[in-house]
Amino acid sequence: MSHSPNQPILLTSSLHVDDARKAIAGLVNDLIADNAALKDPADLETVALDQAINRILAADLLSPIDVPAADNSAMDGFAFNSECLNTNSATIELRVAGTALAGKPYEGSIHAGECLKIMTGALMPAGCDTVIPQEFTTAKDNLTIEFKQDQLKPGENRRLSGEDLQKGKPAIAAGRLLRPSDLGLAASLGIASLPVKRKLKVAILSSGDELRALGQSLDAGSIYDSNRYSLTGLLNRLNLEIIDCGIVHDDPTSLKQAFIEAASKADVLISSGGVSVGEADFTKQIMQELGDVGFWKIAMRPGRPMAFGILKSAVGKSPTRKTLFFGLPGNPVAVMVTFYQFVRAALLQLNGANQTEPPLTQAIAQAPIRKKAGRTEFQRAILERRADGKPTVRLTGSQGAGILRSMSEANCFVILGHEQGNVAAGDWVDVALFDGLL
Repeated sequence: MSHSPNQPILLTSSLHVDDARKAIAGLVNDLIADNAALKDPADLETVALDQAINRILAADLLSPIDVPAADNSAMDGFAFNSECLNTNSATIELRVAGTALAGKPYEGSIHAGECLKIMTGALMPAGCDTVIPQEFTTAKDNLTIEFKQDQLKPGENRRLSGEDLQKGKPAIAAGRLLRPSDLGLAASLGIASLPVKRKLKVAILSSGDELRALGQSLDAGSIYDSNRYSLTGLLNRLNLEIIDCGIVHDDPTSLKQAFIEAASKADVLISSGGVSVGEADFTKQIMQELGDVGFWKIAMRPGRPMAFGILKSAVGKSPTRKTLFFGLPGNPVAVMVTFYQFVRAALLQLNGANQTEPPLTQAIAQAPIRKKAGRTEFQRAILERRADGKPTVRLTGSQGAGILRSMSEANCFVILGHEQGNVAAGDWVDVALFDGLL
């Protein structure tokens, strides 16, 4: 069962990770529908191809040409008419009439009993429909080759015109988070610019009297603020516009003003700290005044407390343009885990992406992993490959929510499901790669 931020969940109750995802996705869909009424042309822009990486494609990219534009050879070999295969002879002998290179088509005609030496990508000559790979042939002399008839079938090793893409058909669907291969595909079609969704404006802030900015000295009980730098790196990977609101002290007046100012500028506000039940955590009190926000205790480790919802227009934004809010835990690892598991997908969804969840793979646990049933765990780990080629995974030591080194050394999460118990060495486990997210 999913829950709406309009029906806040008490921190004493635990919400399944899957239910939290469904609730977030549902509210983001509602927000998209509300904001769609604006029909703001500024929500779209056209960018040069080399600037489009990690942007969201705003409209189907239609191919202006057939790909390939004409029939061509799929490999180096000899092109011929397959009618010569319809004989009782086990061996086919053909005379080489000439050569076709990629970009330099053969201008002559190929007759019965002839073939054409052809390179990969070269246009198929008139009258030829099949290519025999060069390594399957034997040269009888400089002008004659032979090969066994049973080594191929008619039409093999020929790429047909429009086989990959047909003119006027979608080459890339709207909503794609554009990858390097997509930019290469667009370039291969002669397309120099792409329509993309406007970059979301995401405001970030850290709250806590114990936090110090880089360059300041540390007094007793204080720590440097690392969360804004982790969040900046995560958001830059999505190619979003970042508004850094700095560090905010633990008092209601400062926090409320910071939230109002951030929400007046941004599509999304992400705060870290101030969502637990501590005496100095004022986020809940402020959000009851400014928006519809649920305060959740999620059955996960790390990152149990989290706030999520909508900032109302009363904070200074247009009545039809609302601000999505995430209140993340203060612990550095918990911030990154909750971003990966909840915030990232919501940002992509809000920005119009058609695929928001990263793919999972599996690997063999190198050592036992302790796990309590009744919560989802995200263990930081290193994915490797054994000598036999099988993937294995090992944890990066202590998994405490405040040990940022465990994230820095890791290249993946080991994801242990809600009902899952202890893992034995040699068991297969689910793995999500950090560097595979984009």
